[in-house]
Amino acid sequence: MPYFPIFMNLDGRPVLVVGGGKVAARKVAALLKAGARVSLISAALGGELEARRAGGEIEWLGTDFFPERIEGFRLAFAATDDPALNRAVFEAGEAFNVPVNAVDDREHCHFISPAVVDRDPVQVAVSTGGASPLLARAIRGWIEALLPHGLGTVATAAARLRHRIGSRLSPDDRRRRWEFLFDRARIVRWSGEPVETIEAAMRRELRRVEGQQMCGKVYLVGAGPGRPDLLTLRAVEVLQQADLVLHDRLVPEEILDRARRDAERVDVGKRAGEHHGVQARIHALMVEAARAGKTVVRLKGGDAFIFGRGGEELQHLKAHGIDYEVVPGITAALGCAAYAGIPLTHRDHAQQVTLATGHLQGQAYGSDAGSFPDYSKMSCTGGAGHTLVIYMGVRQALRVRQKLLEQGRAASTPAALIIDGTLDRQRVLFGTISRLPAMARQVPDGAPGLFIIGEVAALGRELSWFGAAPILEAAA
Repeated sequence: MPYFPIFMNLDGRPVLVVGGGKVAARKVAALLKAGARVSLISAALGGELEARRAGGEIEWLGTDFFPERIEGFRLAFAATDDPALNRAVFEAGEAFNVPVNAVDDREHCHFISPAVVDRDPVQVAVSTGGASPLLARAIRGWIEALLPHGLGTVATAAARLRHRIGSRLSPDDRRRRWEFLFDRARIVRWSGEPVETIEAAMRRELRRVEGQQMCGKVYLVGAGPGRPDLLTLRAVEVLQQADLVLHDRLVPEEILDRARRDAERVDVGKRAGEHHGVQARIHALMVEAARAGKTVVRLKGGDAFIFGRGGEELQHLKAHGIDYEVVPGITAALGCAAYAGIPLTHRDHAQQVTLATGHLQGQAYGSDAGSFPDYSKMSCTGGAGHTLVIYMGVRQALRVRQKLLEQGRAASTPAALIIDGTLDRQRVLFGTISRLPAMARQVPDGAPGLFIIGEVAALGRELSWFGAAPILEAAA
């Protein structure tokens, strides 16, 4: 990283701009907003700059630049369409130890002006080190879309209240109170209000928790099917607040990296032979951490309420008086089907969707014991017009096929198996119900697989758009 990111106080400091066109005018406007005393050298002034000169906002030093004119300035900008002149300003800065930025000329820059998201006094600066200014502007646009326009007034109100969250509190307690105030829902609600109204609202919230030890909270968060960019905005927000992240085994590292840097991470994924013991440990960890005042994120693949035991975990939290919030995630059926080009409903092929599990009820992890789902209750007219999505069915593919055939589905019914759905290594196999076991045998150990059964499964052969080319017929 050759450039050190820094925000410089230019209030009342002298800054030189060489140039009189539109680019120079943009630089002057930003410098004046920062409180700088701007001087300008240019053979001609555009209308905006002439108006600023006439109004006394800037000082015009004439038409000629020579090296000694840069002496004494805090910064200088070369914003002309003359490369030789821009280079001369840079060389003068070298000689007189004045940092120079030559616009769109990285070789003649001591510093780079970033793309800025301005929610005064909040500023977010984005730089690519001069490699791609257009990319920096694009990133700025993405960030701008996330930040409420009134965020600056919230920051101003917070500055007035800093003394109320004082040194008598521990650093962790202070941080929790600020996080309590800076919940996104509150910020969005406050951001359209005058600063006095926001300050009064903040005071009310602080009085409500005055003298209390901040209680912890558990966020039950769906991590989606695996791609980090399919996380919801709310999921990213709460990960940034987490003291403790309890995550499933299949949650990728790229998603865990969205958590606050100093958050503790604990892998609570279930493995063969330890299903019930691990779930009891998860319950205990959530309650213990929340009672200690920590913000806990229980991070589960897909959506916590679709075969994720999220309901059981909330029941445990409720029984122990722990505050909680649910953050939905994109469940595998939706994410994986979309990335495989398989529409779960289609006007000509499917008007119903059923999400089912191939994992036996009462089954110990890795065991064949337990009762099997009754797929006949999930079909209409033998399955026509009906899509069946089976989670956790790879280990049970032989029994899934047997039960589907016994319960009325035709052996020729199209089927697809999505392996590592939405990830760059995604593979999609196509076949029929009769070939489910052959398809399952191609799933690597430990990889997640999802069956989609019904007429829509065949559409993925032509609509596939992501990852490797689909395998159109699984090997025997």
